[in-house]
Amino acid sequence: MEAHHTEAPAAAPTARPVVLLTGASSGIGRATAEELADLGYALVLAARRADDLRALALRLDASGGRVIAVPADVTDNASRRALVAAALAHFGRIDVLVNNAGVTVERGWWWDDPDPLRVLRVNLEAPIELTRLVLPAMRARGSGHIVNIGSVAGRAATNGLYSASKFGLRGFSLALRRELLGSGVTVSLVAPGFVRSEMTARARLPMPGPGVVARAVAAVLLRPRPETTVPGFYRPLVWLEQLFPALGDWMVQRLIWRRYDHVPRGPA
Repeated sequence: MEAHHTEAPAAAPTARPVVLLTGASSGIGRATAEELADLGYALVLAARRADDLRALALRLDASGGRVIAVPADVTDNASRRALVAAALAHFGRIDVLVNNAGVTVERGWWWDDPDPLRVLRVNLEAPIELTRLVLPAMRARGSGHIVNIGSVAGRAATNGLYSASKFGLRGFSLALRRELLGSGVTVSLVAPGFVRSEMTARARLPMPGPGVVARAVAAVLLRPRPETTVPGFYRPLVWLEQLFPALGDWMVQRLIWRRYDHVPRGPA
């Protein structure tokens, strides 16, 4: 799938940090775009929903100079390359990559889904491949920041394919940070728990809005750290789940699946 960016005048290289943000058209991505735009970053917004993406870019920057929309499919190699090329053509560089695009198996169980591996393609393969595209220039400059949006499900497993993707993304992020020590390129993982978004629309759980994640992304850009979990009350829950796995079993069965209309069933 070929990516097409909005028709905005070519911009001279900017002194503002340039952020490429995937999954920007809704939920955490949209909140992060709004937060970073308010802080003065230059933004390249990517998502598949072109109309929503362009409307967001126009609302954040009517001039089309500081914020641009680039409709893209992050699972497609040609589209990923076109996305990076559009960012470089407009701003001359990419200072920050925020890998936010994510999907899950929304209904039923992953083994009943016709294409469960799309979760791995979007949540794990795409961040790795986009990182591979932007990393050479960052290393050559001696500066840059990769921010991956993980999940508490990458520490406390709840959903086979989704947790697999987020466990993998966590391992990739923490290892990549060590691989890049001394290079000037920083890697951070922001791991949200349940927050209000399209992905969690069916979950009948108390949840904060996506702004809590957007603020965490802004915070790690200003003061880099390897990993942060938001909201903060998930941190002791993850620790307890790792010490007492039976407690995690109880929480998943009684507090999550039943409120997610995802009740376990036995053999047919």
